[in-house]
Amino acid sequence: MEMAGVAKTARSYPISPLRHQNEENMAKYAIQSKRGAPPRGAYSQGWRAGDFIFVTGTGPIDPSTGNLVGDTIEQQTEQTIDNVSAILEADGAWLRDVVKVTVHLSDTSHFARYNSVYAKRFSQPYPVRTTVGSDLSHAPGMLIEIDCIAYRPKKTSKKKPRASNKHVARRKR
Repeated sequence: MEMAGVAKTARSYPISPLRHQNEENMAKYAIQSKRGAPPRGAYSQGWRAGDFIFVTGTGPIDPSTGNLVGDTIEQQTEQTIDNVSAILEADGAWLRDVVKVTVHLSDTSHFARYNSVYAKRFSQPYPVRTTVGSDLSHAPGMLIEIDCIAYRPKKTSKKKPRASNKHVARRKR
């Protein structure tokens, strides 16, 4: 399954700021990573909105070839989590920052096997999670798809403004 015409560059798409309840500006922009599975349609890999990062539903796709990776649920779960992780890392977040995960399995009988890989990749306290059976036939052979929400406050610069030359001169006297 090759991904013809997929951009392979990391980009940030600035959008006008959102307003928070207390009227502070919050950053809102798209996230794209060369290390994550490329989009297969009209969607972004991820978005940051304030302190939250939303990662699109992604599957076990090799980012460099666009091909499906793995024949087993374990292999596909590993690759899918690698793709989610790459998108998070493109904006300075990690799997430990994930607070909500939604998992789609093509066959719910794979739950225990996928869950054993998931439990090794995510750490306690685990994110809240919903796992459902879904028709993933749009990508033949795909056994799993995962999306998530992470919470990672954007670091703000707390540098104090430098004193002007006038103030520096006064201190020296």
